Amino acid sequence: MAARAYWQGQIRLALVSIPVEIYSAVKSGASVSFRQIHEPTGKPIKYEKVAEGVGPVDADDIMKGYQIDKGEYVLLDQDEIDSVKLESKKTLELTQFVDANDIDVLYYEKPYFVVPADDLAEEAFIVLREALRRTKKVGLGQLAMRGREYVVSLKPCGRGMVLETLRYADEVNRAQGYFRDIPDAKPDEELLELAEALIEKKSAAFDPKEFHDRYVDALKDLIERKRKQKGNRKIIEEKDDGGGRSASNVVDLMAALKKSMEKSGGGGATAAKSAPAKKPAAKTASRTTPAKKTATKPAARKRA
Repeated sequence: MAARAYWQGQIRLALVSIPVEIYSAVKSGASVSFRQIHEPTGKPIKYEKVAEGVGPVDADDIMKGYQIDKGEYVLLDQDEIDSVKLESKKTLELTQFVDANDIDVLYYEKPYFVVPADDLAEEAFIVLREALRRTKKVGLGQLAMRGREYVVSLKPCGRGMVLETLRYADEVNRAQGYFRDIPDAKPDEELLELAEALIEKKSAAFDPKEFHDRYVDALKDLIERKRKQKGNRKIIEEKDDGGGRSASNVVDLMAALKKSMEKSGGGGATAAKSAPAKKPAAKTASRTTPAKKTATKPAARKRA
């Protein structure tokens, strides 16, 4: 499998341990991103981290603050935050089983594919999968991944299984607060029958390919039309900040050095062949001098 496993470990059911790997079941959709541009100059807008009354600040001077009262914060540095992160567990213990429809859809967060880690794990994996399918149950447990702990559910999915992270109770709003004002009335029977007939007429198997993000499609169409109108384009030349050189730049520099040596008569072609190991290093040092000067600027400004 080409994809990289998001988590590797074992599912434990009583005394049975099943080595598994999980992979993300979803990916980012096709989206359109924009950059803010200063229209008169065509230059991209950048952002700086600033403090009121101080101006731009160094990234090393920034801490994270938790507000406990208006204008009052508890300050924490990243090391303190990292110290309370949970180590990823290598075992998911299934501690409870519930009916699938017992879990409100609001609690489901993100799905992952679960597969056996090796051939030896396949038999136990299949037994657990089919037992969940026959009993129509969902397994529950808690799993620590990447610093935080999740409640997760496990259920069959084709030949494999799907693990889904669940939201905690305090992360979900109670529906009653939103539905309270809707009257508890019985609908007119004739209207209800018409609605049921319409639903039946439009019923079909779910095919996600039938649905497209029409907003993204419209944006792409707009961008393409604007691209063809030359007056609506801006050509922006972004200067290299000295952070690196492409392979083509290295080749151009080598050719320029050799040509310069030949013109200056500094040893001819023979010297040019033996010189590259030293000469490019000296030239590179001179090219990176501006980067050292800009290093004195606030770090936040540099990264913006």
